[in-house]
Amino acid sequence: MFSKFKKKKNNVLSLSAPISGRCVSLSEVPDEVFSSKMMGDGVAIQPVSNKLFAPTAGKVTFIAETKHAVGFVTTDGYELLIHVGLDTVALEGDGFSVSVEVNQEVQAGEELLSFNHTFIESDHLNLITPIILLENKNISIEQLAVGMEVVANQTIIINCTQN
Repeated sequence: MFSKFKKKKNNVLSLSAPISGRCVSLSEVPDEVFSSKMMGDGVAIQPVSNKLFAPTAGKVTFIAETKHAVGFVTTDGYELLIHVGLDTVALEGDGFSVSVEVNQEVQAGEELLSFNHTFIESDHLNLITPIILLENKNISIEQLAVGMEVVANQTIIINCTQN
């Protein structure tokens, strides 16, 4: 009878690093779209590996035609964009290999895509990889790994709580 007066419990969603490397603040990304948080809040990782994994369970909602970005909705309904590199769209998909399809359900740690690190860097492109929570006005984001070396599928980089 009094259940509507009970305090609603806030669920926390933890996102693991989708790629190994150094985690940095979005303000350090040398692209204003990301550094100004125009698309949303999050972190970025300067990768040392070449495989990108799902940071939590969810569904792939978007794969860029040029294979450099993946859109993702978590099972809790959070929308993510993971964007490998800056200006990598110019490669038109060369150097990238996608492992999933749009509308595919994935588990945390499942490979989303891989890329040829050497090939992309030989074009003098920055591989910094922003992980953005889109539409995050009602979300509190706790950045846990900024300034740290992170390991894909092991290090928790962000906790999200619905306000």
